[in-house]
Amino acid sequence: MESTVERQRLLETVSALPEEALAELASFLDYLRYKSAPRTEANNQSANFLLAIAGLGHSGQPDVSERDEEILRNEIDSVHGWSSRSSNVV
Repeated sequence: MESTVERQRLLETVSALPEEALAELASFLDYLRYKSAPRTEANNQSANFLLAIAGLGHSGQPDVSERDEEILRNEIDSVHGWSSRSSNVV
């Protein structure tokens, strides 16, 4: 029964608010509704995203950052641009 008393008190408080405060209250109530909505799909998407990127950076190849110019030189043809040949340089 205490829940009913609290709801009644809230309704009385809202009724006593000036008109200009009602838009802000409506916005806040929308936020509370959003915040309390079930998030099973959002959590599932977040988990899938994290699983998808979990292996990034773990290619098993040594650090090639020091050789980036050499690697690009082998990948880019000076006349035709990017080549389609595969390179085993690492």
